[in-house]
Amino acid sequence: MPMRPLLAAVLGLAPLVALAQSVALTGVSGSKALVVIEGAAPRFLSAGQSHQGVKLLSTQGESAVLEIDGQRQTLQVGDAPVSVGRSGGGAPPQRIVLTADSQGHFMPAGQINGRTVQFMVDTGATLVILSEADARRIQLPFEQGQKVRVSTANGQAIGHQVRLGSVKVGNALVYEVPAIVLPQAMPYVLLGNSFLTRFQMQRTNDQLTLDKRY
Repeated sequence: MPMRPLLAAVLGLAPLVALAQSVALTGVSGSKALVVIEGAAPRFLSAGQSHQGVKLLSTQGESAVLEIDGQRQTLQVGDAPVSVGRSGGGAPPQRIVLTADSQGHFMPAGQINGRTVQFMVDTGATLVILSEADARRIQLPFEQGQKVRVSTANGQAIGHQVRLGSVKVGNALVYEVPAIVLPQAMPYVLLGNSFLTRFQMQRTNDQLTLDKRY
């Protein structure tokens, strides 16, 4: 896995929203999430439970994945409320447009489980690959993942195979993305094919366009 300089340029389209529903995450207790819907009193939801069009899918650390009016959202405790359009609102954009750096590499900033990371697009990587340092910083419990032997540019390494709750680049969000956490230091997270294959990719000169397929 080569290590390359960092430079990112991410372009996105603003979503069109009408009649938005406001939802905030105020706490997580085990598999339960404490949510505030439309400014009402906080209410605990268990995994699979719904209330007023909001369904809790899963929790992890201080984040929760909810389905709000049919749209998946990953919320962090303490963040500002999210607004999701109801019927009549436009669908969230699912296109990413990246501009290459001077060496022809695509280096978008993004998020894993709602935490900011620095990506590098790597079509040669089967999965998303991140270091243990990055995994700890974003509070990813990688030690619970299955141990796997991985071939790297520096030889064999033992990593942990995990599943990321959400990966976001620009305004495109992908859920349940397989990944590998490796012990060696890395200056960025490799954005591999477990994310990229969800998109139709097209390169024109120094721009890479990814349109979400599913």
